[in-house]
Amino acid sequence: MSAADFLFSPEVQKLLRVVYSAPGQAFSTSDLAQRSSLDAADASRTLEHLVKSGILRTKKPKSGLPETVEVDRSFVFHNELRSIALKSFAAAEPIRAMLRSRFKESVVRAFVLGEDEDGNVELLIVHGQLMPEKMEMTIACEKLSKVLGRHLEVHVLSEARFRKLKPQDPLAAKLSAASAHEIIALGATKAKLHPERPGLIQSAKRTLAKLYGPTA
Repeated sequence: MSAADFLFSPEVQKLLRVVYSAPGQAFSTSDLAQRSSLDAADASRTLEHLVKSGILRTKKPKSGLPETVEVDRSFVFHNELRSIALKSFAAAEPIRAMLRSRFKESVVRAFVLGEDEDGNVELLIVHGQLMPEKMEMTIACEKLSKVLGRHLEVHVLSEARFRKLKPQDPLAAKLSAASAHEIIALGATKAKLHPERPGLIQSAKRTLAKLYGPTA
């Protein structure tokens, strides 16, 4: 098994999902095993590899307390690994799966805008002709937040409002940042867009055509 294969093994993903959701927190092996739904042996073996790789570091316990581990922010690829985690197993993939299964009739696009130092994730959802029911969306995001161990800050815009975003709009600035990435593209769901309203000239031509036949 290569280093890359091990890095993205299910055990590693489950542990990194937990530690990256709270990068300033230290965890015991038993706590991480419970939160990641791994048995003690798998959690211990995986943690040992991550510590040796420099991704995590051990923290000396106080007297009588178990040894803990935490994210090593000095690791040379810390920012890159955290970004990969955000764009895949630690946020983007579960959020995408939730939206495509529960809101496929309303969500036309979705973006993860980024995360803060505490692991909170900012999400932009763009709806089409149908608007997702507010309470249903709130409940779904709260449930997913508990699974991820991250708070989700959610913005919901209509597709028409999204297209009218101006460069000076705070959301537009966040969309153009390097940390933003699209997790649901236009056409990836069954959601329908609002029909385009024809311009006045086209509308007038259609009306005349009905009355007098085609016009030049």
